[in-house]
Amino acid sequence: VRDVTLRNFRSYERLELGLEPGLVLVTGGNGAGKTNLLESLHVGTQGFSPRTRTDQQLVRLGSDGARVALAGDRAGRRLELEVTLQQTGKRAKLNGAALRSADQLRAEVATLVFTPDRLAVVKGGPAARRAYFDRTLGRLQPSRAALPVEYAAAVGQRNAALRRVQVGMSSRAAVAPWTEQVARLGAQLVAYRRDALDALSPAFAERAGELGLPAAELEYTGEPPTAEELEARLERDLERAVTGLGPHLDDVALRSGDRDLRTFGSQGEQRMAVLSLLLAEAEVIAEQRGTPPLVLLDDVLSELDASRRRILAERIGRVGQAVVTATGAEALPLEPAQLLEVTPGAVRAA
Repeated sequence: VRDVTLRNFRSYERLELGLEPGLVLVTGGNGAGKTNLLESLHVGTQGFSPRTRTDQQLVRLGSDGARVALAGDRAGRRLELEVTLQQTGKRAKLNGAALRSADQLRAEVATLVFTPDRLAVVKGGPAARRAYFDRTLGRLQPSRAALPVEYAAAVGQRNAALRRVQVGMSSRAAVAPWTEQVARLGAQLVAYRRDALDALSPAFAERAGELGLPAAELEYTGEPPTAEELEARLERDLERAVTGLGPHLDDVALRSGDRDLRTFGSQGEQRMAVLSLLLAEAEVIAEQRGTPPLVLLDDVLSELDASRRRILAERIGRVGQAVVTATGAEALPLEPAQLLEVTPGAVRAA
């Protein structure tokens, strides 16, 4: 990303900003708008905010709409992205052409983000990890990005059929087609998740080792469902009116040696695990898609010691363009490609 234009986005009434390749450090006091700037870059490249799914919350108070426009280059070719948020909905453009959905931007540009609440990937419940790795699957293999949604829809339809049978409004025969769908799509989803984890695991272990997290590994806990297994538990599913088998219940364990970091990891170790995941994914994306992702790191340095800050900063500088926020320039132990200072409503070169 080279050129950024914001209108009525959160903290900014109007902002025109140039970004340089490499590591961009954004500094400023608490509440100045650093996170909002990163958020706008995510919205402009992915079509949604990493902080909220309510688009109206992205619009500056007192305004009816907002616009994020970005220009840059991908593999030497100019790329222009635009997202407009209004009361009537959200529109996106790619190189001037309207897209059917802002979600299509994700297939064009990969953006990875770290915010403090991303620790939920390790310390949260299985649903948080499933959601994270399903998004990872979509970034690594955009052609498979819709599969988790298709599978969830099939489970929802089977659950609805189970409820109708439970209250006597339908017969068991109506459940069978959805059982077949859940088994077929579920088996595909398990296989694709495992493919994604296999691709990530070597780089994850290496990056985690650099950050002081030894013998780190990702372990998928779950097996592909079959129609026979689902049929065998039909009585239990009818009793509860939910599908009790399939990848919508699976989990991914993040381990260091024989320790599950969710239960036995410190907050510092959990933070390093999430950062190692991000760095690993950035490397795999660059290898598989041919262009590195945009990396956005919000308040990532504050809880790391000096040696880990240096290791992380050096690694970030190798993954492509990265935008990092901190309260002061001293937080980054090396010279950034560009230093920006945020004050309420404005950004300037420092």
